[in-house]
Amino acid sequence: MKYIYGPIKSRRLGLSLGLSLSLDKVCDLDCVYCQWGSVGKTVLERKVYAKADEIIRELKSWTRENPQAAQELKFVTLSGLGEPTLNTDIGGLIDQIKNITGLKIAVITNSTLLGDPAVRQGLLKADLIVPSLDAVDLEIFKQIDRPHAGIKLNEIIDGLVALRKEFDGKIWLEVMLIAGMNDGLRHIEELKKVIWRINPDKIQLNSPVRSTAEKNVFGVGKAKLEKIREVLGDKAEII
Repeated sequence: MKYIYGPIKSRRLGLSLGLSLSLDKVCDLDCVYCQWGSVGKTVLERKVYAKADEIIRELKSWTRENPQAAQELKFVTLSGLGEPTLNTDIGGLIDQIKNITGLKIAVITNSTLLGDPAVRQGLLKADLIVPSLDAVDLEIFKQIDRPHAGIKLNEIIDGLVALRKEFDGKIWLEVMLIAGMNDGLRHIEELKKVIWRINPDKIQLNSPVRSTAEKNVFGVGKAKLEKIREVLGDKAEII
């Protein structure tokens, strides 16, 4: 299988089947914590990085060969090796996957392209969107997420605010916390103000536990994570 991975059982999504919308790691961020390693060169061009008909053909084959597992799935998750919204076929894929499987669709995105109305429009038929926002300070954002030069932090935030107004499904905002980078309480207070504007259904706090793209990238301790959760309020949970 070139595009399918899993099924994977997780606490937040249950049993889900992952679909990658590119064959290689294609991303507009080069996050220091990425489990796939450094992207090398970031890209910002939206195009067909993997053809929808090839992905759908593989999905149909998988469901035929794994009927029992297919019945147990809770979600089909669009994520994979890179940023799924870079693939211009994402909206059509969501429609086709729903028609084929009847399952809920989750999209895991780094949020960078949500300032584009066309990207948001393509996501509207998903059931769950899990966007990320690691920083609201530009220097911290650059330090952690190492964005393509064309990425603007204010456009990410405005895109997330717009998504909430347009999208009827669930939004679970993920924040990846890195010790000594974005876990300072002053930054967390500023993050809280922005999250209040975005108004997600959940705030999911994460911290690296696996190998990361860069050395000397460390997770935040349990006590500090709990303090951050308290600051961000009732919607926040540690995953």
